[in-house]
Amino acid sequence: SAAIPAVDSRRYAMAQLAGRRIVKMVEEGLTLSKILNKKAFENAIKIVGAIGGSTNAVVHLLAISRRIGVDLELKEFDTLTKDLPVLANLMPSGKYLMEDFYYAGGIPAIMQELGDLIHRDHITVTGKTVAENIAGVKNWNREVITSVAEPFQKPGGATAVLFGSLAPNGAVIKVSAASPHLLKHRGKALVYSAIEDYVEDADRDDFIVDENDILVIQNAGPKGYPGFPEVANASMPKSLLAKGITDMIRISDARMSGTAFGTVVLHVSPEAAVGGPLAFVETGDEIEMDVANRRLDLLVAPEVLEERKKKWSPPTSPEPRGWVKLYFDHVNQSHHGADLDFLVGSSGNWVGRHSH
Repeated sequence: SAAIPAVDSRRYAMAQLAGRRIVKMVEEGLTLSKILNKKAFENAIKIVGAIGGSTNAVVHLLAISRRIGVDLELKEFDTLTKDLPVLANLMPSGKYLMEDFYYAGGIPAIMQELGDLIHRDHITVTGKTVAENIAGVKNWNREVITSVAEPFQKPGGATAVLFGSLAPNGAVIKVSAASPHLLKHRGKALVYSAIEDYVEDADRDDFIVDENDILVIQNAGPKGYPGFPEVANASMPKSLLAKGITDMIRISDARMSGTAFGTVVLHVSPEAAVGGPLAFVETGDEIEMDVANRRLDLLVAPEVLEERKKKWSPPTSPEPRGWVKLYFDHVNQSHHGADLDFLVGSSGNWVGRHSH
């Protein structure tokens, strides 16, 4: 249903059917805790990987799992998809649009193609198993949705999770949208503490930057911005575009849109605003990325970093009260879903008393 085009009347029909089904679920006692178990999250992760889906799914699924009480770790987004091919020929990894994907069969067709690679015995919101839901589903366009035997991209093209001295708690890269020649790279950091400063420089014709440099944006994470914005896929410098160079490594603690293309390392955790290593990167430092080995390292001596830490002070909330202050004080790091800490943990099914 998520892939139905906005202007397609079937979206209205699906909304009505969804409402009816919710009422039936209440009558049947089919609660979320009976549906959102570990199998459900593993299926979701594999399906996102098979379509070359958005890195936003990582933080959303982590947050949901922690609210429902399911043990899910960031590294599982890598281990569950590392040997899984990308089946959907969709932008930004491929050439087709979500509309084409829907008319080719959408998510049900992807699930059918995945076969036993997903949990087919899992109970869903329909009250039926995955296998029952997708029985008889057809793939109407094999250019858009390919098979496991002849995939659009070989295994390893989904989301990769990197660890190392620059990202002790992990960082994410969408491999299918990255430039292959940059997946193993060592370069000098070009550091900005605010995305706005970079955007201003990048638009200058005389901006001096090398294609082998690694752009680093600090303070764009959940607490640092605050609000975890989609600015990780910072625009390429005009001076490089003029030379025909369309990609460079960009590293930040921010998010990016699912439609974005490029070699973008995002969700770096811990973020700069809480004193993660990202906060202490300086222009000229060397950074090494090796996606095949899942490494992201800052090549600076520990004693040098310790000296930089002594000069650093954590930011304070930009607002003294209200929602911004509440968010700033309670938001978790990206590897925990960037959710509010007091929302973690299953809520149960308590129904409050009448208030009037």
